[in-house]
Amino acid sequence: MPLSDEKVQFLYEKAYSIRQSIVEMLIEAKSGHTAGSLDMADVFSYLYFYALKHNPQKPDWPYRDRLVLSNGHICPVLYATMAHSGYFPVSELKTLRKFGSKLQGHPHREFLPALENSSGPLGSGLSQIVGMALADRMDFGKTSGKQFVCLMGDGELNEGQNWEAIMLAGKEKIQNIIVIIDRNNIQIDGFTEDVMPLNPLADKWRAFNWHVQEIDGHNFRAIDEAWGQAKSVFDKPSVIIANTISSKGIPAFERKYEWHGKPPTSSEEIKIARESLGITIK
Repeated sequence: MPLSDEKVQFLYEKAYSIRQSIVEMLIEAKSGHTAGSLDMADVFSYLYFYALKHNPQKPDWPYRDRLVLSNGHICPVLYATMAHSGYFPVSELKTLRKFGSKLQGHPHREFLPALENSSGPLGSGLSQIVGMALADRMDFGKTSGKQFVCLMGDGELNEGQNWEAIMLAGKEKIQNIIVIIDRNNIQIDGFTEDVMPLNPLADKWRAFNWHVQEIDGHNFRAIDEAWGQAKSVFDKPSVIIANTISSKGIPAFERKYEWHGKPPTSSEEIKIARESLGITIK
């Protein structure tokens, strides 16, 4: 069933609030990753407030869908979404990257048990989700009804380990894996197509027996349609290539790879970020 206008507006407002929280987290921490965190807010809003089976009051609920964040450096969007979903107080977001905080600069599942994995070294998340899905198949038969979702950055597809996992998942026809790629075309030291060209990216995944879709990663109806199609494929895993605008929501930062791994720090940068997202400091 297509998203209603009311649900689209609700998700838009959630994503807007998540982006506001991300900016305030990064300003407080004085370190962290801006670009990918902001551009994936729409996808995370859709997943946590509409698509995923999960329970913030019971994070270890055995029938929950599993979400693995492979590009762990964009954890501000994961933490902000989890807080707005009710996993922990929104006020705790201000502890990002501080000593003793549950919210480390890369996700650490022993610090925040609601996480499915620890991530930091790029290229590991897909291997982790393939292993989880195969273990689930062994435990429950062909499928338990759970979805295994892996969020990835496009830059980390330079890692060879990913292609081993892609090949294995395609060979095993793991139909309840859905990968969502943040295709923002940047990485820490430049544009992806300059550093290590990925195109034709969709064709590469198809060659490994994956169902492939390419969408506007900021369009909730497109995200929803792609999610529905991915869940209806029963003979292969699915990948959704979400074309995004890096640092979405702050026009002065958008599409600039320099914002991959830094927060707003100068008074002018902080002012621009807050004004762009309607953040008022009393």
